[in-house]
Amino acid sequence: MNFPLITTSRWDVEDGHTLEGYLRTGGYKGLRRALEMAPDQVHEEVKKASLLGRGGAGFPAGIKWGFLPPDVWPRYLVVNGDESEPGTYKDRILIERDPHQLIEGCVIACFALGLSQCFLYVRGEMAHGQERIASALNEAYKHGYVGKNILGTEFSVDVVLHWGAGAYIVGEETALIESLEGNRGMPRLKPPYFPASIGLYGKPTIVNNVETLSNIPWIIEHGGDAFAEIGAEKSTGTRIFAVSGHVKNPGVFEVEFGITTFRDLIMGEDYAGGIRDGNALKAFIPGGASAPWFFEEHLDTPLEKTIVDNEGSMLGSGAIVVMDETTDIVKACHNVVRFFSRESCGKCTPCREGTNWLEKILDRILNGHGRPEDIDLLLDVCDNISPGITWPPKQTTICPLGPSAVSPISSALQRYRSEFDAYIALNRATPVTVEGRTV
Repeated sequence: MNFPLITTSRWDVEDGHTLEGYLRTGGYKGLRRALEMAPDQVHEEVKKASLLGRGGAGFPAGIKWGFLPPDVWPRYLVVNGDESEPGTYKDRILIERDPHQLIEGCVIACFALGLSQCFLYVRGEMAHGQERIASALNEAYKHGYVGKNILGTEFSVDVVLHWGAGAYIVGEETALIESLEGNRGMPRLKPPYFPASIGLYGKPTIVNNVETLSNIPWIIEHGGDAFAEIGAEKSTGTRIFAVSGHVKNPGVFEVEFGITTFRDLIMGEDYAGGIRDGNALKAFIPGGASAPWFFEEHLDTPLEKTIVDNEGSMLGSGAIVVMDETTDIVKACHNVVRFFSRESCGKCTPCREGTNWLEKILDRILNGHGRPEDIDLLLDVCDNISPGITWPPKQTTICPLGPSAVSPISSALQRYRSEFDAYIALNRATPVTVEGRTV
């Protein structure tokens, strides 16, 4: 390993989640350095780092921060800790093992942007993570790292921990803002509701995810240029990936962004260790359940955003789900589609109705009642949700949840249509002779 661990360096430190353990391992040095700089200088370091958002869209954080309109107050930082994508659990581990790193990143971001209020939205099911953040916040307030006159300066900021109720759609930033305001989590139309312009309580709001902000302390302590020297030119730094499924060593791994390949991560002894039981690879999901699937010929693709995008998928939420040769592709497809069908908020008709029908058709096929025309029907419904069934998806919906249910179907039919045909063949009725006629 010839790169520094930026966000996972304390995971093997038993008390790394406490203030004592965090300070002993260099914690809050980035904040001290930031407070000696001008806010614009801190922002400039983040832009130099070319830090891409780690929540899914991959938009540069420094540029996103620059979208805040000048002289509009108050303004807010909202931390998206509602990690909901199936197969994704990297942010949960970050929250549980190094909560002070996240808090430090939040405070530095607030200083750079002139904010006095931060809301930390954590998924409802992450009870252990919520407890760790609550304890860390209490420690940070008590010792002057959060609150009034931080570290003896004139800078003050409040960080509020908010527990979500557990809805996938709240991972979308405008739906998260709706939930934070006390409303049902449903996405807002963009435009006009781009959060940087009209966000929480109708005020300018920056929404960043947990991993993105956890990189900020290292960037400020070591400099944006040092961060940019790690990884690839367009995917700088390191990135965390959660690998699950049919591998020998499932887990969360920090790798050099844009340099490491899927083969390195899935097959490497230092990472997931290869396919379990000596089986062959059948398919893998490269960026969470909403991403189109990859196959064996994609193993040597670097974990680099633009390259993966050009190959027809995305790195998304940093979740790699591996399926070996024993996988029933139709059942795997159904599992993913069922999730999106149940998690649709119901605001957009194509998603509300379409995902439900996709689940019903797949149910019919799996239960032995499939019809030859069901394959075309699946594709027709997919086309109504995401016209052309292309990537990046064209949408008839406000948010990408609807097209997310299309990805597994289009991917599975692209490579393994024969498995769908085999299920449908089970429903071929035995001919019966009635009054001399075969029916």
